[in-house]
Amino acid sequence: MKFHKEGIATLLVTILFSTIIISIAHFVFPTFAIAHWFAYLLSAFLLVVVIQFFRHPTRVHTINPNAIIAPADGEVVVIEETEETEYFKDKRIQVSIFMSPINVHVNRYPIAGEVTYAKYHAGKFLVASLPKASTENERTSIVVKHATNGKSILFRQVAGALARRIVMYSKQGDIATQCGEMGFIKFGSRVDLYLPLDAKLKVKIGDVCVGSQTVIAEF
Repeated sequence: MKFHKEGIATLLVTILFSTIIISIAHFVFPTFAIAHWFAYLLSAFLLVVVIQFFRHPTRVHTINPNAIIAPADGEVVVIEETEETEYFKDKRIQVSIFMSPINVHVNRYPIAGEVTYAKYHAGKFLVASLPKASTENERTSIVVKHATNGKSILFRQVAGALARRIVMYSKQGDIATQCGEMGFIKFGSRVDLYLPLDAKLKVKIGDVCVGSQTVIAEF
């Protein structure tokens, strides 16, 4: 288990804040033991929350050129045929994975190939479960063209009501490695996948996915 680099700044701020409130408790209330214990407990709680949120577990990745692997941990909340209007402008199968604050928030490439499109969109911070969050919230869109069969998929990092920072490492022209890191979403949200209509789904609504391990679909 490692601590993800995207959490270093947050961890430092949390440590500074904890130091300040503990110092205030001791100097302002030098004989008030309850204030001291409150400061210690609050500091410990905040540190545990930050450490668990930015944890980066070591995993054995599922590498399969015929499979589309889950790009994130979380629950499958949407499976439907929809019109993808940003890049493909045609019908696609949308699979959405909701990431709660207790999930690992590392995002990974579901297939290997070339990144043919990568764009960040500023936006709102609506509840991630709303359908319009995919088109109105802060989000990124990344398209990868499969290394061998030439098919492309789009996946989208979508911010939610709590998420205020999406990190995307992808750039157009990059070579994506299946299960390699492509970004991070801070404090919960979701990832949408837009798959070809002939993709063979291996998950259903309500399934819990493990990023870099669960097979979402096969070509």
